[in-house]
Amino acid sequence: MTTIVKAADAAQFLSLIPRMLGFHPRRSLVMIPFAGSRSLGAMRLDLPPDDESVDSVAATFLGMVCRLPGADAVASVAYTDESLAKGMPHQALAAALRRRADACGIRLSDALCVGADGWGSYLDRDLPPGGHPLAELGDEPPGAEHLEIADGDQESGAQLPASDLVEKEAVGRALENLAEAVALLCGTDAGAGAAPDRRVDPAALTAVCDLDDLPGLFEEALDWDADDLDAYDIAVLVWCLARPAVRDIALVGWCGGLDAGDEAFDAQLRWEAGEEYPAHLAMHMWGEGDRPDPQRLETALALARRAAAAAPRSWRPGPLATCAWLAWALGRSTHAEKYASRACEIEPEHGLAEIVRSFVHAGHLPDWAFRPR
Repeated sequence: MTTIVKAADAAQFLSLIPRMLGFHPRRSLVMIPFAGSRSLGAMRLDLPPDDESVDSVAATFLGMVCRLPGADAVASVAYTDESLAKGMPHQALAAALRRRADACGIRLSDALCVGADGWGSYLDRDLPPGGHPLAELGDEPPGAEHLEIADGDQESGAQLPASDLVEKEAVGRALENLAEAVALLCGTDAGAGAAPDRRVDPAALTAVCDLDDLPGLFEEALDWDADDLDAYDIAVLVWCLARPAVRDIALVGWCGGLDAGDEAFDAQLRWEAGEEYPAHLAMHMWGEGDRPDPQRLETALALARRAAAAAPRSWRPGPLATCAWLAWALGRSTHAEKYASRACEIEPEHGLAEIVRSFVHAGHLPDWAFRPR
């Protein structure tokens, strides 16, 4: 559903931005593209660390705006911890944005700054010394009350859910039992780590049977309550997400549905036999193709976060990298980088985590982020 809120002036416009983003930006550059008088969303990047990188940041942001169908204008807002008492900070950045917008044929409707003690516009020649008082930003226009704002800044929400030692130990035991059950039933190295000559937990055998239909398992998991999973539910998720071939089947299925998951499963078997992996399945991993249902990705992210929180440390990179990709696919690059970095802290050369980090550092977003819903 489209939300239409009319801001009477720049102060009201600024008061709406946290609701558009879902958090209070800090040390950030936020760009709001427009098609005519209607905004097309909001994008956020970290403020550049110095004036030498402002041209690169401006080029990245305006490049994103140019990819939006119908975008003909943009407003920028720099959020900084600096004071406006001695003038507007980040002047070089504002100038770079203006130059790049002119070069792209995009109208810069306003260039604003919110500092530690005031706010103002870089385009306002009559801006009073020290800017306008921050109290003016509390005048929020009606109509956006239903848009939630998380506590904290852009990093809020990337923390993993709580998992106590009892649960983590239970998941660790379930993973050991699962490895023994896989070794017993499959007789392959997929059960590496199994202890010989020990009675296998019947619950582990049942869990292994669920692995017989991986696409069906991942589709069924979307109906699970991430806050109410038992140790074997979590262990199965962790076991799957730690294996790239199985994890990719999950991601394709969560993006495209059960049929896509079945196709990805068959494609994986054929690829392992030496055939080419179908491009139309691989393209989703790079952010191309049909837009996934965001609610499916949200549910999958909740499951992956739960798995990462309860997994033993050595098992955690797989679920964390899955969190990173899902967050990136949902347009939350800041969260994606956090998850991917945590995965790389444990496993420095984790493939998917490094791919997601490269996406984020290059400012690469999914293609579907630039298409209207």
